Amino acid sequence: MRFACSLFALLVALTPAVAGDNWPQFRGPYGDGIANAKGLPISWSESDNIRWKTEIHDKGWSSPVIWGNQIWLTTARADGHAFYVLCVDRKTGKILHDIKLLDEPNPAFCIEYNSYASPTPVIEEGRIYIHFGAYMTACLDTATAKVLWMRRDLKCDHYRGPGSSPILYKNLIILTFDGFDVNYLAALDKTTGKTVWKTDRNIDYKIDNGDYHKAYSTPSVLTGNGKPQLVSPSAECTIAYEPDTGKEIWRIHHGGMNEACRPVFGHGLIFLTSGHLKDLLAVREGGTGILDKADIAWQTKRDVPSRPSLLLKDDLLFMVSDQGIASCLDAKSGKLFWTERLGAPCSASPIYAEGRIYAADESKENGKIYVFAADRDFKLLSTNKLDAGCMASPAAIGDALYLRTKTHLYCIGQK
Repeated sequence: MRFACSLFALLVALTPAVAGDNWPQFRGPYGDGIANAKGLPISWSESDNIRWKTEIHDKGWSSPVIWGNQIWLTTARADGHAFYVLCVDRKTGKILHDIKLLDEPNPAFCIEYNSYASPTPVIEEGRIYIHFGAYMTACLDTATAKVLWMRRDLKCDHYRGPGSSPILYKNLIILTFDGFDVNYLAALDKTTGKTVWKTDRNIDYKIDNGDYHKAYSTPSVLTGNGKPQLVSPSAECTIAYEPDTGKEIWRIHHGGMNEACRPVFGHGLIFLTSGHLKDLLAVREGGTGILDKADIAWQTKRDVPSRPSLLLKDDLLFMVSDQGIASCLDAKSGKLFWTERLGAPCSASPIYAEGRIYAADESKENGKIYVFAADRDFKLLSTNKLDAGCMASPAAIGDALYLRTKTHLYCIGQK
């Protein structure tokens, strides 16, 4: 019996992933930035609590996704002529696969602030789904890195570069195309890559300028009135769809463009932002058709982000604005508890673990990661410097934090 128990303990220790020990998509297991990690360090530097550091070539703002002992992320040449996917060993930081998926002789324009590899992949047991916006969507076998299927016919003019990440729902991979020219969602069969449904947004934009038609958001699925709803922010409005069919359930007009925040849900409310207009709306669940002011429980414009997503933990709603201002509000009423300036501008979305929030800025040199208490009172626990800032959002599983800066991928944990 003693031998059997010792053997079982050894097998558990050698198992790279247990239930919940994965970070499968943009913003983690549930797409809301909440991590189940335990024992994360509060303080670190280039010389302290760094388990490994791996250089990532070229340029990509996609966040790392993790399944078992594998970390996957994408990158691309800064000029858009080549697109890559990398797989990194979670324990050692060694690059296991570095695959060029696509050569593009005539890439469209992308602003310097964005990258050609900004959408975060989504992963599940045995498969990873890579998305480069209109350039390509592909499925790879995670054991062999073999391409199982690829689509290059889903088009839009991103104009300033892609940004929306794919999500998985049942047998579907759902993609968002909010371009300068066209705006639609598409759901593909995740096994074959074939289109199951495609829905045009049919938004009545107030201006012909295509810049005001663009967005970079990633949708989330909630259950409202006992039925799943795919809540998908866009320029001008947010729309909810039946995820199985693409049929519209409701929409709310809030104005704005360049929306990138992923929606979060709780307390019977859907928390949305409006992009460059910087409105935060707490929309009541259960509506249908065209929603109006009566469907909004509360809203605010103070220090609202357009890029870093919101973070809801219990009754508290946390924000980090594009300008690097952190805030805490009462989720039910919108009452402001505190607001504090962190430092440099931010694009990465904050994450929560063990009563703490981790938020990274985007400084070109000596990027900082701020750790503060997830509390009604602001308590800055540490400010940690690395050699470059972050555009990608952090991941946290096990007892380690995985950070992608503009140049490297880090595993941060107590040695």
